[in-house]
Amino acid sequence: MKARLAALSLALLAAGCTTVPHDGTPVTDELGDRLAPSVYCEADCRGALVLHADPSTVHCSVGVSWNSTAFPYGAKTTQIFPDFARKFLPGMKVSVSDAQGDAGAQVNQVSDMLAGGVRVLVISPQDTAALRGIVAQATRSGVKVITADRQVDGDVSSYIGSDNVEAGVTDGKAVVQALGGRGGVVELSGSLGASPTITRGAGFRQGIAGSGVRIIATQTANYKRADGLKVMEDLLQRFPHGQIQAVYSHNDQMTFGALQAIREAGRQNEIKVFSVDGEADALDRISAGSLTATVGYPLVAKEAAIAAAKLCAGEPLAPRIKLASTLIDRTNVGRFLGRPPQ
Repeated sequence: MKARLAALSLALLAAGCTTVPHDGTPVTDELGDRLAPSVYCEADCRGALVLHADPSTVHCSVGVSWNSTAFPYGAKTTQIFPDFARKFLPGMKVSVSDAQGDAGAQVNQVSDMLAGGVRVLVISPQDTAALRGIVAQATRSGVKVITADRQVDGDVSSYIGSDNVEAGVTDGKAVVQALGGRGGVVELSGSLGASPTITRGAGFRQGIAGSGVRIIATQTANYKRADGLKVMEDLLQRFPHGQIQAVYSHNDQMTFGALQAIREAGRQNEIKVFSVDGEADALDRISAGSLTATVGYPLVAKEAAIAAAKLCAGEPLAPRIKLASTLIDRTNVGRFLGRPPQ
């Protein structure tokens, strides 16, 4: 599976914008056996995603614009979405573009999709403000827009994803409890300007408010494992033994780099590490005891595909469709090992 994910990610990176081939070959075994959202889409979420039309009658062109497939979240989502549509919504033509972390490139790719006649645009923006104009252009032209995972400034048909503020609050409260209400935390933040970076950071500050836990440093690591390693190495040099009690990282990939730096510095017994996402590797590390906790941030591929089908069929769609956020630690990790959020 990992090799195939990597291969497709490299293909997307090389192409920039691709139309997913409908050759009937699944690239993932996570599609399920029926047209339904994931297990992380709870009662309200599932109620909002009931497709009343016969799936075989849904015919339209859908563009999926993702900020980057260099990360597991984007790589998996942009694979599952077209495969899920091909299996359950055969009349839906799906094209996928990868902005490779470049907001300007994403604007151009979306512009090409609009020129190509997509009726629905599913977008995870690289930068909330930078994509405002092209999203407004899409809506003015009659294209329905769904923001997935990340929000964008402006009016859209629906925003689908977990609550990033809630994820930050959950981690913040968990840190306060784990540290007994006092201690120093370093924060590894995601890419500047990205909505999860802003909201996960804000939520964490809400979660620790009123306690003796304080953030002693915040540094951007761009949601990348290599950056997480380098930033954590620098922070460990800056704050010697006894000054860092916990790390709050905005995603699991940065966390994996931070954990490596902490282990190589021999400080794993003095620093608790908290994360967001819920990748399978993160759950394994929680089981092994090296990672304290992560807040699940589920993929939105199935939900976004069903939402796009509803818009194609002319059905109403809730403006906000929220997936569950759950703190996963040693007490409950066993429940999630077979079905990680990502």
